[in-house]
Amino acid sequence: MLLKLSLPMPSPLLSFSQNFIPFSHPFKPLLTFNNSVKCRHSQPTSQAATPTPHSVEALPPRVYVNHSIYKGKAALTLTPRPPEFAPLESGAFKVSKEGHVLLQFAPAVGLRQYDWERKQIFSLSVGEMGTIISLGARDSCEFFHDPSKGKSDEGKVRKVLKVEPLPDGSGHSFKLSVQNKLVNVDENIYIPVTKAEIAVLSSIFNFIIPYLIGWNTFTNSIKPDESIGVNSNSNPRYGGDYEWNR
Repeated sequence: MLLKLSLPMPSPLLSFSQNFIPFSHPFKPLLTFNNSVKCRHSQPTSQAATPTPHSVEALPPRVYVNHSIYKGKAALTLTPRPPEFAPLESGAFKVSKEGHVLLQFAPAVGLRQYDWERKQIFSLSVGEMGTIISLGARDSCEFFHDPSKGKSDEGKVRKVLKVEPLPDGSGHSFKLSVQNKLVNVDENIYIPVTKAEIAVLSSIFNFIIPYLIGWNTFTNSIKPDESIGVNSNSNPRYGGDYEWNR
């Protein structure tokens, strides 16, 4: 007797739908996963649990990103830092502090070896990113930071970042000078950056700036029912803000 068995094709164990948002903040998840697990065996009802908003399964994973440039004398790593938000009485939120990109300079101590214990950092603001983006082949710029400005330790820490064209026109040099009288540190770290690497940095800055100032959070929070009256002259909240309503 010939038996013919027809077996169903196995379904995937996990199926993901991913909506990527580069920055995580208290109001929008960084990554959203819709996980469905399909099992071939039954499970007692008493053991089944529905994830609550505070369970581990409901929490989105945190994602850390950076971009590094390695050269013979030093390494440079860029890491984004998100903006900070403050709640309003209305229940809405506003950006209380813009985000920035953290530059970390580490001197070389050998072939492809860098001393990250001696790293020096420089927080690049949105405006400073714009300056670097707009640099021409022969342009230069200089940024000065005093982390303790307005405080009792003002003037004791001095950071200067100089971006200057290389003599052969192949790119720009990034030189960070740090004088820290609090811990008796006086260090200069220099790294050449090619035109191609400058192009990558500019692309990163262009992409990340809207997220650093919270504009992506605003667009993600727009709901059709809330935006119906935005362009209406009868709405005193918005009518005066638009030139075409005057």
